[in-house]
This record gives sequence, structure tokens and C-alpha cells, in this order.
Amino acid sequence: MDTLTPEQRSERMSRVRSKDTKPELLVRRIVHGMGFRYRLHRRELPGTPDLVFPKRGKIIFVHGCFWHRHGTCKYTRWPKSKMEFWKPKLEENHRRDKANQKALRRMGWQIMVVWECQIGDLERLVMKIQKFLEDED
Repeated sequence: MDTLTPEQRSERMSRVRSKDTKPELLVRRIVHGMGFRYRLHRRELPGTPDLVFPKRGKIIFVHGCFWHRHGTCKYTRWPKSKMEFWKPKLEENHRRDKANQKALRRMGWQIMVVWECQIGDLERLVMKIQKFLEDED
């Protein structure tokens, strides 16, 4: 049972952002601080990637664990109500992410996904991002 009224739930859900989220802004600050330059939300690419590094042929997606179904992560829980609505929606998000990444790889892009839960260990995240962007693979 939902503890919020339909109006309260609607108002809360309207605050959920698809871009410029706190994790995304943090990743952008990290990458910019390393001296890398990027393009944001390239709509002509499958999945509208969060950060695109055209000269390097690399892309970084910043995903929320709940919305994009991050495996067994503690943030990847199922809602307690309206499962007939949420289950197909969240599963479709996950399926679409995989299809978009496959299409991008076919186009020659290298992809990194930064998950919301990885933001907690900044030192490790910085090293992971730096390795991804500096590798010439």
C-alpha cells in the first residue's frame, strides 16, 4: 500500500530527473577536474549518453541503480505497490539500455557505466574513470 496520496506521489515523481542528476553532476566535475572535455546528452546517439568524448570514441552513462536495474545492488529494489505498472516499466528500461549499448558498440564506441552506488567510493571511482578515459584500446 502506498503511504502517499496520488497527488503527493505525482508531485514526488515529477522531481525525478533524467539528466543533471546529483551523481551525473559529480561525475562531470570529476572528469572536468581531470582535464577531459566532453559533450553532454548527444541526442543523435542511441540512449542519449550522459557524457560523450568524440575524439576518444568513448561514452560514459551515469545510471541510477533503481531505474536501470543494477543487478543485486541494495538500491535495486522493487516497489511495494503497483507492480503491474512498475515491473514492465523497469524491465523495459534495462532491456533498452542493453540494446542501446549494443548499438553504440557496433558504431565503434567504448562504453562505461557509472552506477549510483559507486559514487560512495570516490577514490575508486576516480581511478576507474581515469583508466577508462586514458586507455587507448
